[in-house]
Amino acid sequence: MTTRPYILAESTWKLVDATPYEVAVLPWGATEAHNYHLPYATDNIQCEALSAECARIAWERGAKVIVLPCVPFGVNTGQLDIKLCLNMNPATQAALLRDVAHALETQGIRKLVVFNGHGGNDFRQMIRELQAHTSVFLSTVNWYKVGDPAKIFTDLGDHAGELETSVMMHVAPELVRPLDEAGDGRERRWKIDALRKGWAWAPRRWTQISADTGAGNPSLATPEKGARYVAELTQTIGQYLVDLASADVDDLYTDA
Repeated sequence: MTTRPYILAESTWKLVDATPYEVAVLPWGATEAHNYHLPYATDNIQCEALSAECARIAWERGAKVIVLPCVPFGVNTGQLDIKLCLNMNPATQAALLRDVAHALETQGIRKLVVFNGHGGNDFRQMIRELQAHTSVFLSTVNWYKVGDPAKIFTDLGDHAGELETSVMMHVAPELVRPLDEAGDGRERRWKIDALRKGWAWAPRRWTQISADTGAGNPSLATPEKGARYVAELTQTIGQYLVDLASADVDDLYTDA
């Protein structure tokens, strides 16, 4: 069996001990319903596949990157009334992130990227708090916000819609049900103007906004669109990992 040296779960102690890793990547997803055609583990499957491809690209460009096992639980407080949507509160996520960063710091790995695949997760405030207490340089990437999805996808709904379905058709086609089984992902919008326009924010109550748990119509999804977007985003994030691996975290700013 061929193992990938940039995937921790596939690596042995002999390899790990001999490799001077520069960047650790922590995929972080969620376990939740994704309309009628995608599995509950969609966010985790995508996180694992995409972070692995980003690491492969970085590794082949000389960066010593290691992908940690995916955290499979995300913030789902708005979906607690949907059967087996599993919630991990932000405070719990912050504690988990702190422990991972502490382990890496102790072992001399000083750069960590949280590779986020779930819209309900937001690691920025956690990183702001934790960064003051660790020498590990912390950053986060939302893979689904990389590049310009509007150039590829017609419907930009943010949950089990055209984008996410296309990506799943590319990375795990065997887990995607026929699109004629999917709901239309119609999302009810806020009545309050400020919330609808987005300059005010509140969490959505999922069973009140969607009849099929989707937010976005998947009907135009294709594996070709997924492959195109995955190629774009993994090249972009892969280069970020290369740049981060070689960067001096004490000299990250320019006057230009």
